[in-house]
Amino acid sequence: MAKKEEGKELLENPELIKEKLEGIEHWAERNPKIIIGIVSALILVVGGYFGWRYYIDNQEGEAQKEMFQAIHYFESDSLNLALNGDGNNLGFLQIIDEYGMTPAGNLANFYAGAICLKQAKYSLAIFYLEDFKANDLLIQPRAYSLIGDAYMEQKDYENASKWYDKASGYKPTKEFTPTYLMKAALAYEKLNKNDKAKEIYQEVIDKYWESSEVQSAKKYKARLETNS
Repeated sequence: MAKKEEGKELLENPELIKEKLEGIEHWAERNPKIIIGIVSALILVVGGYFGWRYYIDNQEGEAQKEMFQAIHYFESDSLNLALNGDGNNLGFLQIIDEYGMTPAGNLANFYAGAICLKQAKYSLAIFYLEDFKANDLLIQPRAYSLIGDAYMEQKDYENASKWYDKASGYKPTKEFTPTYLMKAALAYEKLNKNDKAKEIYQEVIDKYWESSEVQSAKKYKARLETNS
């Protein structure tokens, strides 16, 4: 309350404002080194930020150029060249090492993880895919689903179900979420958690009845109900 009254008094009394400002001015005159230190620190922080942004932007441009050939190899199913490079062009692993702090370097983690999964290097696939981070509707849940696939291949159905749940729960879309739900249901069946699997199949039937997965969901749910 006292602070509020003091603030009101300052606003209503120009002389008091002048007195306060003069006090600050006198303090600054008596402490020039502190003022210089504060100003220098602010300059360093602001300059450092813009310098860092300039560096990252330059790195991103270089990384995107390197990514072009690696993605071409990936799409051509030349997985070793995509992952390790061809001697002239960098592969995804080198891009991660050299440009890891850029968006392109981050995306290289996704490609590296997908390749390792195809090559049955499941632990490495999980390592790279977990390092990938994005906010989009498509690639991030896809990465979660691929991690689930890696665990399924290792017969670690508990972890597989968790990652499929994460994929299906991340910004759901009618195009891709039903696929992730079906994978989750299968993982729960492998864990003998048939009630949970039936619940997920029913979710596909109720929420994604226009999807191509709905007929399979009905069939698999009916099978579980028949066998229970």
